[in-house]
Amino acid sequence: MSPDEYCQQKTAQSGSSFYYSFLFLTPERRRAITALYAFCREVDDTVDECTDESIARVKLAWWRNEIAGMYQGKQSHPVTQALQPHLLTYNLQQQHLQAIIDGMEMDLNQTRYLDYPALQRYCWHVASVVGILSASIFGATKPETLVYAEKLGHAFQLTNIIRDVGEDARKGRIYLPINELQQFNVTAADLLNARHSENFENLMKFQVARAQLAYDEAFALLPKEDRRAQRPGLIMAAIYRTLLTEVEADGYHVLKQRISLTPIRKLWLAWKTYVRG
Repeated sequence: MSPDEYCQQKTAQSGSSFYYSFLFLTPERRRAITALYAFCREVDDTVDECTDESIARVKLAWWRNEIAGMYQGKQSHPVTQALQPHLLTYNLQQQHLQAIIDGMEMDLNQTRYLDYPALQRYCWHVASVVGILSASIFGATKPETLVYAEKLGHAFQLTNIIRDVGEDARKGRIYLPINELQQFNVTAADLLNARHSENFENLMKFQVARAQLAYDEAFALLPKEDRRAQRPGLIMAAIYRTLLTEVEADGYHVLKQRISLTPIRKLWLAWKTYVRG
């Protein structure tokens, strides 16, 4: 199996909506974004699938060294072997890849966030940076496009948090800011024990409205000159915003189930967004 095939398999196995946004890229850009996404999956799985925290930290340290080595032409993992040829082509910065690892390590260091600014810092590391790297691969010619991508990545992570409230709680993690839980009279125990209530619905309405605003703010920053090149991100946004609509329509019942879209619906949204340009 070649490094590119390894990354392709890793991406396909994840079942992520990101896969659908890659379909309309040129082969070289698709290889680059697939390698980037495979890297994100590798370091994320290091934290999520490792039951021993000390081993997870050792693995993340290994990835830090592997990324540093990749920028010196010394890579050993299939993911870095696949990603390395694209570093100069798309100006992929080591500091951004290392920042993603920092974000994964944050999941080992804390399971609660006091307020929204604290959550924003986490989102920047695990999602906004990925947005910046992705936009570079898609073809960003304006500095504003990277600002758009940073904001869009933040919106994606807010959507993930909303969708995964129950799943994360079962892992002992609560990403919804503590002061906002207090504002809506929802306790951590409510989330940990999957207690749905009117207060919880009001909390989630607030979260969804903020995520939708983040999408609107991101789109307002995208220069028209780069809109066509950035269609993969717009495809993802169409899928994720539809997911938010589904969460609302289902009455915010995310504590005991994970709401998702069918593959055919994702493909339809991807095609519709691509054709619209």
